[in-house]
Amino acid sequence: MYIPCMSTSERLVEATRELLWDRGYVGTSPKAIQRRAGAGQGSMYHHFSGKPELALAAIGRTAHAMREAAEETFSGGGSAYERISAYLLREREVLRGCPVGRLTMDPDVIADPSLRAPVDATIGWLRARLAEIVEEGVAGGEFAAGLDPAEVAATIVATVQGGYVLARASGSPEAFDAGVRGLSALLGPRTATP
Repeated sequence: MYIPCMSTSERLVEATRELLWDRGYVGTSPKAIQRRAGAGQGSMYHHFSGKPELALAAIGRTAHAMREAAEETFSGGGSAYERISAYLLREREVLRGCPVGRLTMDPDVIADPSLRAPVDATIGWLRARLAEIVEEGVAGGEFAAGLDPAEVAATIVATVQGGYVLARASGSPEAFDAGVRGLSALLGPRTATP
């Protein structure tokens, strides 16, 4: 499961990331973390003061990974539409849900300002970055002049996050795929009407 040379603290963070994604904060017990990481209780508490500190490290790493993956798509070549479409249509583990978005449904994460902060910051970054790209598209004539970049960015994020919910509810990635394809078509280049 983990690289043999990975340190105990790294294994603990990675195990926590996976468990948070699969089970959420409440469902991620210290025992489950230790078992998945192959670490004892003493090792866990040697590196981290407790579950909240370990969860914060894991959430921070997950948020960073999500930003990196999105930025790779956003900074790729192509028009604003092509970059947004590439983001919408990129490969995802749809049935697992979004590892960051899923945390917004966890009452313990949302109730704790320190755990909520990296989640909120990442979603805020994503919306702002998408708004920049939409603004480029409006300025370049790809998108209608009246579009509000912040509102379109919010729609893109809502479609992706809602797509995860629909896919998990139906047990099929098709619901996600249909949502992102539909939004991609709506954002697509304008064609003249005969």
